[in-house]
Amino acid sequence: MRFPLLEHDKMTTTNETICAISTAPGVGGIAVARISGPDAIAITNKIWRGQSLSEAKSHTAHLGTIIDTTDGSPLDQAVATIFRGPRSFTGEDTVELAVHGSRYVQRRLLDILCMSGARLAEAGEFTRRAFTNGRLDLAQAEAVADVIASKSRSAHRIAMTQMRGGFSQRLAQLRENLLELASLLELELDFSEEDVEFASRTKLSEIAGQLNDEINRLHRSFAAGNAIKDGIPVAIIGTANAGKSSLLNILLGDDRAIISDIPGTTRDTIEETIEVGDYLFRFIDTAGIRETSDRIEQIGIDRSLKAIGKARIVIAVVDATAPLPDNILDQAAMAEHMIIAINKTDLKAINQETIERARLFADAHTNCNLIEISALTGLGIDNLQQTLLRSAESDAAAGTDDILVTNARHAQALAQAAESTARIIEGLSLQLPPDLIAQDVRQTIHHLSEITGDISSSEILATIFSRFCIGK
Repeated sequence: MRFPLLEHDKMTTTNETICAISTAPGVGGIAVARISGPDAIAITNKIWRGQSLSEAKSHTAHLGTIIDTTDGSPLDQAVATIFRGPRSFTGEDTVELAVHGSRYVQRRLLDILCMSGARLAEAGEFTRRAFTNGRLDLAQAEAVADVIASKSRSAHRIAMTQMRGGFSQRLAQLRENLLELASLLELELDFSEEDVEFASRTKLSEIAGQLNDEINRLHRSFAAGNAIKDGIPVAIIGTANAGKSSLLNILLGDDRAIISDIPGTTRDTIEETIEVGDYLFRFIDTAGIRETSDRIEQIGIDRSLKAIGKARIVIAVVDATAPLPDNILDQAAMAEHMIIAINKTDLKAINQETIERARLFADAHTNCNLIEISALTGLGIDNLQQTLLRSAESDAAAGTDDILVTNARHAQALAQAAESTARIIEGLSLQLPPDLIAQDVRQTIHHLSEITGDISSSEILATIFSRFCIGK
């Protein structure tokens, strides 16, 4: 039995030269136009006055003037940076023109580049060419978009690790281990009629088990990785008038939520984001959970319960001066991380039974921390923020060697790979023929290769790169 090589479905590169503005839309001090393709340098040289770019060495910058080719007038002074392929982002000859950030200059620059032989780039086409030319694999290419969209230091760090190839290297190691398993199965099949044992089924099961564990760890990291990428969702729950909105306002440093001593003031979820340390948190202030006959308020309460299910962290705000309601803490305990915030501890009329019950609950749940605060005076808020950070850091540590999966497409492929490795383990334990087990080995390799783009359809590629900005 032979294991055929996986076929590449990468699209062939185009011979057209493309151009686009790669900086953010709008007016700025500087705008950068990127030109890439076989004629990038020659086309740019047509509109350039200064040192000939055709003779310029790669990775050099040159000051000159851009000429409007319709009448020969100067459009702008510019700096041209030359990157000769394959030592460029796209793998092709590339020129980057830094001009003043006038909207007119940007628009006119693209016009004269197109008149000189280039065409406007499609969304994500520069990165797609980098993928096509082997400068990036698909996982790295997608990480480029994540770097651009990163909203916090932690999200940026994860995206940079993936863009530098950390995730791809881990997948390559997994594929190598799978190929080792495949070769051992092949030898078993080829020498099945001889009294030769290259590896026991026990050894094969051990290899398969390690692969399954690693793939499952990567898949499980998606919940934490996706939360860090988009902002860790934190639901603030509690009874009416426990101080949820006051807590949100003091965390944000702004009067975002309406505060009133009238129960039921907050009737819908209010969502705001804030950076704490290296992490972005999405705080969701929810309607007070209580029995009500008000239909509108009940809708808000139902949404509060849904917010708990979607939150990575739940802060259960408990009024230190009132009895502890039933079920509030039990509902919060469903989250990955739970914080009991005993509020109004600056007041004298403290209900000691409430505090004791909350402490007993916290002691009985490993995912729970208890903090005494005052949303009015700010007491304990620093401690609360540090607890939020520790929860986020424990999520970040859920990955393997600092690798966290943040892409839903990758997570789906890993889930499918985990299922096929589980079948490998089952097949080995049932003493199935090696050629049947090999089918699942090939299937696992296939799913992992989908992540890096070694196997991918043109439709999938089109969908992925359409999400990029035009200049990237």
